[in-house]
Amino acid sequence: MSRKTTAKITTKTGDAGLTGVLGPERLPKEDPRIEALGAVDEATSALGLARAWCDTPYIYDILLHVQRNLYTLMAELATTTQHASAIGQRITGEDVAWLERTQEDLLTRVEIPPRFILPGDTRAGATLDVARSTVRRAERAVSRLLHMGSIANGEALRYLNRLSDMVFVLARLVEAPTGGSTQARILDAEQNASRPGSLSSVG
Repeated sequence: MSRKTTAKITTKTGDAGLTGVLGPERLPKEDPRIEALGAVDEATSALGLARAWCDTPYIYDILLHVQRNLYTLMAELATTTQHASAIGQRITGEDVAWLERTQEDLLTRVEIPPRFILPGDTRAGATLDVARSTVRRAERAVSRLLHMGSIANGEALRYLNRLSDMVFVLARLVEAPTGGSTQARILDAEQNASRPGSLSSVG
């Protein structure tokens, strides 16, 4: 019987409080770069939980697309300044524009009154609100790196800022059928019911 190959989970290389990045360096686990990486990792997982609760195909597609982009961002953050030229993919202005276009599309589907929210009206909405606040934490961590000069790509910070806004709108959209704490409501329900189940801009 052939033995299956599996990923090595415990390496013990971090027992001294240092962790590897893309390059030869090892950084303290409390280093701001590692903090930012961890925050984006948390955001990716929180969005994954929201996706697991999602029963709307086009919202599922949006969240999956964003999670893949956050992996690109994590690779960028894991590359130190000395090795920045080796980065294959980066978060770009087009990635930011995609979020803005997607949010504009979502706002044609739901009306959000100007009032404070109390997260937790629905399970799906609550997971999106947790994801939103987690993305905000990642934004703060990446902002610190940018202001320290540890990264140079300002689009990474803009991406996280726009992402948290878009996830807020997603949460209101999924809660709208039940009223929700914001009393958001679906716009043109008959028209939206005839729309395709996946946004054409997702890719």
